[in-house]
Amino acid sequence: MSNPTHLQYTEEHEWLTEAEDGVSTVGITKHAADALGDIVYVQLPEVGDTVTAGETCGELESTKSVSDLYSPATGEVVEINQAVIDDPASVNSDPFGDAWLYKVRVEATDKLLSAAEYDAFIKA
Repeated sequence: MSNPTHLQYTEEHEWLTEAEDGVSTVGITKHAADALGDIVYVQLPEVGDTVTAGETCGELESTKSVSDLYSPATGEVVEINQAVIDDPASVNSDPFGDAWLYKVRVEATDKLLSAAEYDAFIKA
């Protein structure tokens, strides 16, 4: 499976868009959503929170397990996707689209992978 090439990825399976006016969108990959199974609960940082690249900032709970959500960027959360809180299963069906998780005003990023690097990482 190829991941969208316009995104950057973490080894913790989050993705980050290129910043637009300093703001990037964050989500989890299809690989992560599939590994988690049916997601039943999403806890996200709140608007105004500062998140730090590489550190936990939320949680995803599935019928199989609970997984920490790691931030791929340091900055202030400027928006959360209430739709995924209301319908956590949407993360399974559209992780690269409407089921994004939050938006952050980026100050710095953690080590990020290209789509090709991420594809190779999940195959290893």
